[in-house]
Amino acid sequence: MVTTPAHVDGTDKGKIMLYALSTCIHCKQTRQFLDEMKVAYDYLYVDLLSREEMDEILKEIEKVNPRGSFPTLVINDDIVIVGSRFDEIKEALKI
Repeated sequence: MVTTPAHVDGTDKGKIMLYALSTCIHCKQTRQFLDEMKVAYDYLYVDLLSREEMDEILKEIEKVNPRGSFPTLVINDDIVIVGSRFDEIKEALKI
């Protein structure tokens, strides 16, 4: 069983899932950016999961981001943005 992602309330811009590490500055900046844009999103700190959960989530991430790097932002299951690419995030979310 995988830990339920945390949810941040805001404007609904579709299904937004952020896979992040609790110690990653780029992950923190991406969360801050989403917060500043006031959009609703879910996030999961992969490094805080149990080993079993982490392995399961990493397999999911690698389907959309073969490098398995962070942050990995998945929008509506079809747009994947890796890293702190704020212009790409704005464009994808039509902000």
